Amino acid sequence: MPLYEHVLIARQDLSNTQAEGLIEHFSTVLADNGGKVVEHEYWGVRTLAYKINKNRKGHYAFLRSDAPSAAVQEMERLARLHDDVMRVMTVRVDEHQEGPSVQMQKREERGERGDRPRGDRGDRGDRGDRADRGERRERN
Repeated sequence: MPLYEHVLIARQDLSNTQAEGLIEHFSTVLADNGGKVVEHEYWGVRTLAYKINKNRKGHYAFLRSDAPSAAVQEMERLARLHDDVMRVMTVRVDEHQEGPSVQMQKREERGERGDRPRGDRGDRGDRGDRADRGERRERN
């Protein structure tokens, strides 16, 4: 079966137990439709990048599942209809990573930013000498 990762954002005025109850609710929806939740994490209340339905904060939950696409579609449909859920994002992955997600890791465990690969930009050696920046050009 395909592997998925889901992130749910619930309203900020819920209690922690209610937010964790949402995780259990959607886990049972996946299980009833032939899938299973491999792992779930409750990330807590976090500040949103922008307001959603007049809310500045939300309860974040993360689920890793192994389920058929029909089960995922049903879970997303029910999450969008649920009054307490503000946003749902589902991503299909090739394999689940072992251990906690990046959000749950301590900063020391993540590594430095310099350790990351530079991507296709490289060291930008193609820019050449930039000596002309300090000089002003005279106009005729």
